[in-house]
Amino acid sequence: MAQTIRIIKKYPNRRLYDTEISSYITLEEVRQLVLDGETFEVRDAKSGEDLTRSVLLQIISEHEEKGQPMLSPQLLSQIIRFYGDSLQGFMGPYLERSLQVFLDQQQQFRNQLNSLMGQTPWSLLNELTERNMDAWKNMQRGFLESASQAATPPGQAGRGGGTKKP
Repeated sequence: MAQTIRIIKKYPNRRLYDTEISSYITLEEVRQLVLDGETFEVRDAKSGEDLTRSVLLQIISEHEEKGQPMLSPQLLSQIIRFYGDSLQGFMGPYLERSLQVFLDQQQQFRNQLNSLMGQTPWSLLNELTERNMDAWKNMQRGFLESASQAATPPGQAGRGGGTKKP
């Protein structure tokens, strides 16, 4: 059976209404839906416009302002510089894959810590670091290959029509 998408309506007064539980919810409760792995969309109650990204960015912004931020001013500046850049379309998928590699490694680390099997923590950490570096290199290699394929116009392969060198 296909999973239905939970709909949250956003009203002009900025209130969020969860249609699944027929109740108003807070941004913190939307954050909890994310943490729980729920699939949902936030829609404008009047127009039906998809506001999911906007609400998720609002949650990130609020958490960055409180507590310990994850995104440094330098990182945010670098992300802003990609808007309008010719490689903007590659940045989102690249960040998604990078974060997925990190999450996979984090899960492996947790699994290995739970089943130490006689290894010292340092040898385990060294092994994990090596695997992480290998995965990172493979991911970057794949990204660069797909970027170079996308940068070569059709019919130009082998005729010097690839990417320009800086």
